[in-house]
Amino acid sequence: MAIRAVLLVAVLGTAMVATATAQFAQPDLVERGAYLVNGVLTCGNCHSPKGLPAAIAGKDFSGGLSWDEPPFKVTAPNITPDKDTGIGTWSDAEIKTIMRTGIRPNGVHVAMIMPTGFYHIMTDRDLDAVVAYLRALKPVSNKVEDPIYKMPQVENVIPGGEKSFTEGMMSDKLKKGFYLVTIAHCMECHTPMEKGVRQWDRLGTGGFEFLGPWGVSVSRNITSSKTKGIGSWSDDEIKRAITSGISKDGSKLKPPMGYQYYETMTADDLDAVVAYLRTVPARD
Repeated sequence: MAIRAVLLVAVLGTAMVATATAQFAQPDLVERGAYLVNGVLTCGNCHSPKGLPAAIAGKDFSGGLSWDEPPFKVTAPNITPDKDTGIGTWSDAEIKTIMRTGIRPNGVHVAMIMPTGFYHIMTDRDLDAVVAYLRALKPVSNKVEDPIYKMPQVENVIPGGEKSFTEGMMSDKLKKGFYLVTIAHCMECHTPMEKGVRQWDRLGTGGFEFLGPWGVSVSRNITSSKTKGIGSWSDDEIKRAITSGISKDGSKLKPPMGYQYYETMTADDLDAVVAYLRTVPARD
């Protein structure tokens, strides 16, 4: 009996330590998730309803922008933990699956406007952090229209981003830069697309047109080309464009690039982003 009692105490003690460790780690995960969701991933750029010029107070992440285009008619869904209109009934695994593969719990692929092809690369820890942060959001009841898919949705996975990264890879500045540029889905807008397929042989050459309250904006060339791209820009000029939307010549860049999200990025992360962009082959 004494031996059993000792074993029971040992097992319970181990369980208590594990539980305490998990509880201690959770705030760190939520903090990392907040950094990603509110910054690098720019989730609010689509998933938060907007007036002019900003998100509607108290409605963050409860459903946002709508698109009615040849391949689909969709509205960015409610991703708060509301159980009736959000993702409150989704499991952690289901949230991670849609992030990495684009597959909803019902087995249907989300509209390709959702950049899941850039999230395959996400580390396990960052996925855990995103889930932890979404769980910590205030539930907001807001039903959006069900999506209508007019053709099968395809996955445009950036070359090199097919498999998830590990935390150990982040010690390499260029790999970290590629990782950040990828999960920030920069190349979603800065790489041409034809017939629903991203033209990866023209990575970073821009050319997408966006129509909005700001008029028409065109995504620019962000390759290392010194004539058409950003090869002649200084590191500080590139960072200013990313975080403040100000071009090399001092002119204001137009939306929809989420400068207000990227301005929250750490100095180390911005350094890594610039270092990677310097390696994108020059294309005019």
